Amino acid sequence: MNRTIARRIASNAYGLTIPRKAISSQASGDDVSSVPACPSHEHEVKQSLKSDVQPQYDVAIVGGGMVGMALACSLARMPLTKQLNVAIIDSNPALQNKLIIKKEDPPDPRVSTVTPSTISLFKDVGAWEYVLQNRHTFFDKMQVWDYTGLGYTRYEARDINKEALGCVVENKVLHYALLSCMQNTEFQKTIYPSRLTSMAVPHSSSSTRLDSTSSKTTLNNQGNLAKLDLSDGSSLYAKLVVGSDGGKSHVRELAGFKTTGWNYPQNAIICTVEHTVENQCAWQRFLPAGPIALLPIGDKFSNIVWTMSPKEAADFNSMKEDDFIKAVNHALDYGYGPHPKSSLLGNGDIFSWLRADATSSARESFEVPPKVLKLASARMVFPLSLRHANDYASKRVALIGDAAHTVHPLAGQGVNLGFEDAFALSKVIAEGIAVGTDIGEVSLLKKYEAERKPANIMMMAVLDGFQKAYSVDFGPLNVLRAAAFNGAHYISPLKRSIISYASGEQKLPLFS
Repeated sequence: MNRTIARRIASNAYGLTIPRKAISSQASGDDVSSVPACPSHEHEVKQSLKSDVQPQYDVAIVGGGMVGMALACSLARMPLTKQLNVAIIDSNPALQNKLIIKKEDPPDPRVSTVTPSTISLFKDVGAWEYVLQNRHTFFDKMQVWDYTGLGYTRYEARDINKEALGCVVENKVLHYALLSCMQNTEFQKTIYPSRLTSMAVPHSSSSTRLDSTSSKTTLNNQGNLAKLDLSDGSSLYAKLVVGSDGGKSHVRELAGFKTTGWNYPQNAIICTVEHTVENQCAWQRFLPAGPIALLPIGDKFSNIVWTMSPKEAADFNSMKEDDFIKAVNHALDYGYGPHPKSSLLGNGDIFSWLRADATSSARESFEVPPKVLKLASARMVFPLSLRHANDYASKRVALIGDAAHTVHPLAGQGVNLGFEDAFALSKVIAEGIAVGTDIGEVSLLKKYEAERKPANIMMMAVLDGFQKAYSVDFGPLNVLRAAAFNGAHYISPLKRSIISYASGEQKLPLFS
């Protein structure tokens, strides 16, 4: 594991109340899935605006993306937190209008590979049933190999007695599922279709006791709360502000959280492609400039995530479609090097002492991914970076998801870490309510940080180590990488441990 990074890092949705300044629009379309709008406590909010009384909330979630909505959904579903009054601040029009998913459209290129651990969390709050209503693809096999042709490994769900290694889902479907789940509750939530412009957080060490279950109680001193000023001129107060506003988090900046990290000399190009046959396996090949991944998303579609230098990304993004498709097929087949033999070490005889405990996938031969026929979406390019907040929590403020950490996408773990953050924070809030603690008190929020920070640092270090190890084309290192591939392929305890760790079911990548 990359010890250096570990040391450096360690040092409107529907049913939501919309304030009167919101801009509404009409959505239409045939053969779509949508969440119907339903009335809530809109009158209460409008009255507070008319009387110039700045509303107070238990929790203000800044950022209504997937991770922010996962927190809101979890709070809405837990008995101890479902009475909380929550504000969601996000200018994304998707939160104001009906969410439209056109079934005839090809998959969006923005997808996530959710792990079995994340699926369990979605099931716990009742959101997974909404995912199942839309396009999604479980995969039970994964093949990873090196462009040198010296090694490869295959993983199968049956190696750990599971039905699937993960599920590829469009981000808009995950968002829809969480919104739909929350809409079907009586949760007190108000959406502010605006942006956070400034925030004042009390730094006093006094521990004024606040009612931890309802913001309707008159507070003796509003100055004990965080004050948020929005771009539409409105303001609000909250006991707890949660920054789920992405890698360039404004909450993180305004709260003064310091970060550690760097930009990678790589960009990622993503798109949806179509095959002549359905793809049922996740594929990843390490190339000289970075990995290329081919992820199944159903109906003969797959998602491409291809990491390369910024110049290469610009060139591949602008080239003609036919040339790009040729380049993709070249990268997934004989391009840059030969197909791997069954093993660099013959048939793995060096591991024969473990053969009795061999996983079934260890007997599987190398396969070539299905050919890409054509593009099914526009290509998108984004820069890659590693960034980690030195602290996740301070008085009245907590960070989750990309606001707290951004990672390299080579294992698709970013959003899973964010979901883990959201559900962990909701449980800590519930624990605080259970004992009558102010939910914005730093001593409570540090419990959330203590739970999530080590796990996130570990994953970031592992991914950064992989990125660095596969960024060098050097003969002896190539052989070592091939040996690692073959070890992961034939050594059953190691393979099971890797699968369990990547699935979110094991905290540390150790033998089990």
